[in-house]
Amino acid sequence: MSRQTVSVNDAAKRKVDALISEKDGLKVNVLKKGKATVIDAGIHAKGSYEAGALVTEICMGGLGTASVHMKRYDDVELPTITVATDFPLISLLGSQLAGWRIKVENFFAMGSGPARALSLEPKELYDQLGYQDESRYAILVMETQAVPQEKVLEHVASKCRVDLENLYVVVAPTSTIVGSTQIAGRITETGLHKLHSLGFDPKAVVSGIGTAPIAPIHPDNLKAMGRTNDVIFFAGSTYYTVKFDDDAKLADFVRKAPSSYSKDYGKPFHDVFKAAEYDFFKIDPNLFAPAEIVVNNLTTGKTLKAGKLNIEILKKSIDLLNA
Repeated sequence: MSRQTVSVNDAAKRKVDALISEKDGLKVNVLKKGKATVIDAGIHAKGSYEAGALVTEICMGGLGTASVHMKRYDDVELPTITVATDFPLISLLGSQLAGWRIKVENFFAMGSGPARALSLEPKELYDQLGYQDESRYAILVMETQAVPQEKVLEHVASKCRVDLENLYVVVAPTSTIVGSTQIAGRITETGLHKLHSLGFDPKAVVSGIGTAPIAPIHPDNLKAMGRTNDVIFFAGSTYYTVKFDDDAKLADFVRKAPSSYSKDYGKPFHDVFKAAEYDFFKIDPNLFAPAEIVVNNLTTGKTLKAGKLNIEILKKSIDLLNA
């Protein structure tokens, strides 16, 4: 595994500095837990869509852009996030992927962001990517309802081999503006992860762009989780440019990539999760994918598409009513 010239933690640190310096306008709180810095973007703070976009860019290791705008889905306009990166391998899989299960005593959270490239969580993925970051800073984003205490932060700093004063952790629950925004902002990563899980070499991907509606907030965290999945499964679109020698093989990957390829496709995720007795391992993993994927093969010039948006199920998921 080789150290790359681009550091996701160094690049993300500049985004973290912006989040801290504009904390009042972005409606986030900056806390000191021992020597570490925790940025509350939704537990006690209100957060904002602009903060959500910035947290998305932090998750992407500072090597991507995120913008929030309005978009029409049939007869309804919804806030939407569009993300893009020209460093898909390390920005999406090497940073944004929520691949670090952090458990210290009674605290549990899924960690994403560039600190993963220091802790190598999970190591087998980084072995495949051939990437390991080196930085004096560690930047982590946690989807959690509790501010991590010092023992948790010490564990993270130790795994990342950095001093506590150089650890920055952003926290936001799912059922918040920032939480909902940054999860929708995982649309491009979700598609690339699905292609990778099918056996496609992510090193063949040159760039990626994705768009997904930002799920309306639900106060119940479980229902909020269902909605944040559904905006990707039923209304998320991705576009990748790749270099691949065989269009027929590429077409097979693309055909299997959308969420509609799953046997569990067809109803809101909360219903699927309930039927699975709230056990993720009972759900077909093929479901965790964008609704639509388009791939442009730079080698042959062909453009391949699979999947489609399903706005009717999206409306059910967000409990849309005409007043």
